[in-house]
Amino acid sequence: MKKWLPLIIIALLVYVAYSWVKGFNNKAVVLREDAKTTWSNVESAYQRRNDLIGNLVKTVQGAADFEKETLTQVIEARSKATSTTINTGDLSPEKMAQFQQVQAGLSGALSKLLLVVERYPDLKANKNFLELQSQLEGTENRINVARDRFNEGVNMYNKHIKVFPGSLLAGILNFDEMARYKSNPGSENAPDVNFDFNKK
Repeated sequence: MKKWLPLIIIALLVYVAYSWVKGFNNKAVVLREDAKTTWSNVESAYQRRNDLIGNLVKTVQGAADFEKETLTQVIEARSKATSTTINTGDLSPEKMAQFQQVQAGLSGALSKLLLVVERYPDLKANKNFLELQSQLEGTENRINVARDRFNEGVNMYNKHIKVFPGSLLAGILNFDEMARYKSNPGSENAPDVNFDFNKK
């Protein structure tokens, strides 16, 4: 029995080490995939906004004297936003920043459109326009919630792979830190609002 004791101890140590590595790996995989899924939900919320903007533009185009330049800006920004996607396998900070920049451009163009609409009483009273505007507001809330959930998922994953002793395994098993969604540069400053509707 004494001669088997070292082998039993080694076998137990190997089993414990295997269980620890397996547990760390499986949890990291689950957390990473959950974070990727939450990113897909962010993209889905943005896609809903893009779809609504397409309908909003069609409604606004019905106003014959509406500023064509403003509509063109919204249409071009929407086109850029729909063509910029991120592969969930490559959520790098650079790709996230590029995606965010395009979405910010669309948000700016949309804000300008909604501000200009104030000069068009017939359009403001249009039932379709009012419904689309309300749905867009709700979608913006969905986008905020989806981005927050994504950051929560990334935070859980990043903590799992960075906390010792898991940090030792993360490098060996190729678990890299994921980028969080960050606010747009300058978003901490209050925007300037100009209500001069005499210009056309």
